Amino acid sequence: MVTQQVPEWADPAIPDQELDPQGVSRRTLMRGAGLLGAGFAAAAVTTQEAAASTAYPDGDPELVYLVGDHHVHSRYSHDAKYDFSQLAQRGAQYGLDWMAFTEHSNFGHADKGAAAENAEVLKARTENPRMLIFQGLEWYIPAAEHGTVLVAPGANNVALLQQFEREYDGKLTGRSADTPDNELHAVRALQWLAAQKQARYVDDVLVLANHPLRLGIDAPHELRAWRDSGVCIGMEGAPGSQGDADPAWVAYRGATRAQRGEYVNAPGSGSYAGYPADAYRTYGGFDWATATVGGLWDSMLAEGRLFSITSNSDNHRTIWDTWKDGEFPTGQNFDSLGWKPSPTDSGVPQPGSDFWPGQFSRTHVGVTRYGYLEVMAALRAGRVWVDHGQLVDGIDVRLAPVGSKQSVTLGGRLRVHRSQRLELRVRVTSASRPNYHGLLPKLAHVDVIRGAVTGPVTAKDTWKAPDTRVVEQVDVRNRKGTYELRIPLGRAERSHYLRVRGSDGRRNGVGYLGSAIDPAGPIQHPDNDGDPWLDTWLYTNPIFVDVV
Repeated sequence: MVTQQVPEWADPAIPDQELDPQGVSRRTLMRGAGLLGAGFAAAAVTTQEAAASTAYPDGDPELVYLVGDHHVHSRYSHDAKYDFSQLAQRGAQYGLDWMAFTEHSNFGHADKGAAAENAEVLKARTENPRMLIFQGLEWYIPAAEHGTVLVAPGANNVALLQQFEREYDGKLTGRSADTPDNELHAVRALQWLAAQKQARYVDDVLVLANHPLRLGIDAPHELRAWRDSGVCIGMEGAPGSQGDADPAWVAYRGATRAQRGEYVNAPGSGSYAGYPADAYRTYGGFDWATATVGGLWDSMLAEGRLFSITSNSDNHRTIWDTWKDGEFPTGQNFDSLGWKPSPTDSGVPQPGSDFWPGQFSRTHVGVTRYGYLEVMAALRAGRVWVDHGQLVDGIDVRLAPVGSKQSVTLGGRLRVHRSQRLELRVRVTSASRPNYHGLLPKLAHVDVIRGAVTGPVTAKDTWKAPDTRVVEQVDVRNRKGTYELRIPLGRAERSHYLRVRGSDGRRNGVGYLGSAIDPAGPIQHPDNDGDPWLDTWLYTNPIFVDVV
């Protein structure tokens, strides 16, 4: 059993002068939260303790946000190439506190790869004791797209993944076609996962829908059905493959239709017919479902139920990287082995569209202790914000009645009386060093998005929330260091939710549903012109307000 250590920035035994500027910034945030010290370590926390730590009846505590990536592929996926050690070392280099290996479902993986992969995961944990490393799965959802299956480490996590692949994966069971029965099979799969957790076969398991609008085959009613299972807690707000349209990389490889996220599709035979053609593109690197104010994500939040977003690398092959696929022994292939041989360095850039884990896309989860179950509990509780390009070092969002010291944060619910005045408190910690592209990020504006909670929808394929719009945009171009915005929201007249968005301000335009809803939102990139480092955004999860 590997003794789990906290990250260097969270270890008081390591002096400040041994940390890089980002580490110093994170430690400063941690000190402000009052969490620096041995009490932050919680490697042996139980499921019940983790769940309990997310409930704060007297107001939410200060949190430390751990940086992670829940969607990473190694050579145990048929279309990826790296060793675990390469990926874990890169994740550590780029500041990750946690990451998940989510290999594609395959017969070779279910029969052999998953078990062999577990030995590699255990080795990676030994080599990187300051990082939480999950073993998960990228599920081919029956009748739909892909999804991350994230499982807490334990004696049965490999067996669970293998059985799940064989019985519920759309590819392995031949259930990829868009039929009602296959859609139902996806729901049965999530119910089966919930039963395994209920029976304590595993300590925890959750699911996130990956790149939901890449092919347009995740219909709104499917997302709602998955959410209703209680196991699917959200979706990727931004896909991986963010390097695909970098102009220099496009020119080098001679691409003709590159887009961030590899979103180069048009409606197909399995696509939901109610999506417009523009839904198949990213906006500021984010999925249309997330980026459209008053769109699909908001239509789900308007029902009054949490549905989280994340961001990740989806790393298969990193742009400008020179490693090439390992060569199979004579007579062997992926399904016969369950994995691919280790890559070799060719000295020449190889095909790819991704960044390394943590290099560009980050998912931040708010915890009070450090451990696998704490990360999963924080994801489930919605204590999540995401950013690209290391846009800020930190953001803390709190909602409170005016004059009150008690507040709730991301994913939470604030219960107030009608006509009570509310205030949003946003504490921003500016980027303290150049990002991994050599640029010092600068946040230009902070947007407050509010939507009415109107209750469960009758039409399950609804993708609009007409009452949601940007209600405030704060110019912060001249702000530096750590600063707090106190934004008055007026009186609470009806139940609603609030979420926060921000950008570097370089590429903004009228939102998809019009200027009255979103006057300066993310926009599409033309083909081959999507430099991700020059168009960076952050998004937070919502806070709900229940008016009584």
